[in-house]
Amino acid sequence: MVRQSELLTPQISEYLDFLDRGEMIYLPYLMYFNRPNFRSAAINTDQFGFRMSHGPSGRASVGGDRLDGPVRLLVGGSGSLGYGATNDGATLASRLWMKHAPSRPWLNFGAPYFNSTQELMLFMLYRHLLPPVDEIVIFSGFNNLVMAQLTDLQLQGQGPFFFCNEYFEKMQELRKRYAKPVKGPRWRTGPKPPPYPTQPSATEVRPTPAAMIESAVDLTMRHLDSWLVMAAATGARVSYVLQPLATWLREEPAPQEKLLFDEFDQLSEYGTWEERYGVVGSIATGAAYAAALGAGCARKGIPFVDMVSRLATVVGPSDWLFVDRGHCNDDGYDIVAELLAESLELS
Repeated sequence: MVRQSELLTPQISEYLDFLDRGEMIYLPYLMYFNRPNFRSAAINTDQFGFRMSHGPSGRASVGGDRLDGPVRLLVGGSGSLGYGATNDGATLASRLWMKHAPSRPWLNFGAPYFNSTQELMLFMLYRHLLPPVDEIVIFSGFNNLVMAQLTDLQLQGQGPFFFCNEYFEKMQELRKRYAKPVKGPRWRTGPKPPPYPTQPSATEVRPTPAAMIESAVDLTMRHLDSWLVMAAATGARVSYVLQPLATWLREEPAPQEKLLFDEFDQLSEYGTWEERYGVVGSIATGAAYAAALGAGCARKGIPFVDMVSRLATVVGPSDWLFVDRGHCNDDGYDIVAELLAESLELS
């Protein structure tokens, strides 16, 4: 039987190849990043793993030929990367550069699974490759909120990241390997190191939506402070855009979306969307999260765009925008790019 994803979104098979955990590269400090020099019809990356973006004058990437500048950066997770687009020219960065805000080249600073810590560190580690930058648009939010469910997976107050349970398991193995046998009285100069946290069980009670939102917003604001400090040195403006989810936008998905979402739930090895993200993905949680992020950005003077509410004003109930609940199709990315440019007054 032919799957709906094969009929409606055949490009997704190339993204699944791109995200193959067995082929994922691991980097110092970042933990992991995009596969470098990846080639396919749907997605292509440069020597460092940054996705190509397309514009009127050609294509560009962070690790490609250096542009004269100034340039604009689109920062974030898989939505910023353009997961689900049929080709590099259909991503959010490319639609901004090609059509909706073409006065400056847009470079893609997106990576699947990244939280706000990793987004910030990616910029710090590769800033030396960039020409002058006049706009930094952070298109993000979902990953911080998802990780806020895992209250026990913390590391010195820095918050969890995707696959961190694997990291903690390996670190525990190293601790045991280097542990010295105790012979007689053992005097310590300080407290015993705390145990590494473990992956919470399926029955563990998760925090309330309010607690998750507070945690995610607090982490985001801390990192936005650092973005402002770094951007001040270059004169770049920092903006924050809350990425849209299908389940934050409307109760009933478009017909094509429903086919894809139902199939995803049937085939997923990790449980249905409702089981994994039910509370996080509700309309009420999305609205409360947007309000809290907007208030935090206002206090810091950072332009904020709630893309969920912006989309709600222009799309109808049957408009097909998403390839899954978290990522847009080509039309979705184009509409989001237009709304983003309008909201931030980018030309």
